[in-house]
Amino acid sequence: MRALVARNSRVEVAEFETPIPEPTELLIRVTSAGINAADILQAHGSYPPPPGFDPERLGLEFAGEIVDIGTSVNGFTQGQYVMGVTGGGAHAEFITIPASACIRVPDSIDPLIAGAFPEAGFTAFDALISQAGLSIGDRLLVHGALGGVGTAAVQIAALLGAEVTTVVRDHAQDPRVFSLGARHSVTPWEIPDSGHYDVILELVSGDNLSSNVDALATEGRIVIIGIGSVAQTQIDLRRLMQKRGMLRASTLRARSWEQKAMLAAKVEHHLMVHLSSGAYRIIVEDRFDLSDGPAAYDRFKQPGKFGKIILTTTT
Repeated sequence: MRALVARNSRVEVAEFETPIPEPTELLIRVTSAGINAADILQAHGSYPPPPGFDPERLGLEFAGEIVDIGTSVNGFTQGQYVMGVTGGGAHAEFITIPASACIRVPDSIDPLIAGAFPEAGFTAFDALISQAGLSIGDRLLVHGALGGVGTAAVQIAALLGAEVTTVVRDHAQDPRVFSLGARHSVTPWEIPDSGHYDVILELVSGDNLSSNVDALATEGRIVIIGIGSVAQTQIDLRRLMQKRGMLRASTLRARSWEQKAMLAAKVEHHLMVHLSSGAYRIIVEDRFDLSDGPAAYDRFKQPGKFGKIILTTTT
């Protein structure tokens, strides 16, 4: 089978033996897989995968068709389409995954774009609901709202009934974020004067932390799930204390299979009905065949994306 690997800071297409599922696993023929910032970092040697995953192999999310089933697995059949997240190796023609960490792709969703959902949907749901406790009527500020996780976060929050404000580089981007359910938008320079937010989702840079604290409501929550190139910053902790604010940070990739399975079950229960109905949309900016993986990675690094860059394996 073909798979993408990172060698000498370059993305390449390589050949591997097709894996065989363990008793608790599914063998999946990957139809689509999203590219994420973690893949770019891993390709440049700055974000190794969790223990147990090949450090060369790339890819954190997938959708595809079940072609073989482990002897201990129940509830799945060959030919079903499923999707999920993994610690690595999803940018390939085949992948083995514990069945408990997979959720079914709704019949209304094209498997050739479904691979753009899991990492963004799982991450945004976990950050907003599990980490921040977002509630109906809360005011939410989303940094990086045009990216994969950002577009997911705006939609999930709007479906929940939160009042969503997005951060944009310029207001020419407003129609895009408003189409996702955002009610307001601000530029980075307008954040401090834009109001007090119950929840702030940081996806862009540690440099934003000081202005985030200034814009936080009393007993507000900041959740950091992306920092770009700036991982170190300084803030006045007295401001956070005065607001009785909470600062949290989280990643999904390094969690155990059991933790991923628990999150998958929550996402399947709460979000699949909205994905099936079209109330939640998978936003795809561009699509490449797996054989064009290096070009897809280059496209990801270019600015101005709205949603995900995905790989497909149609041949």
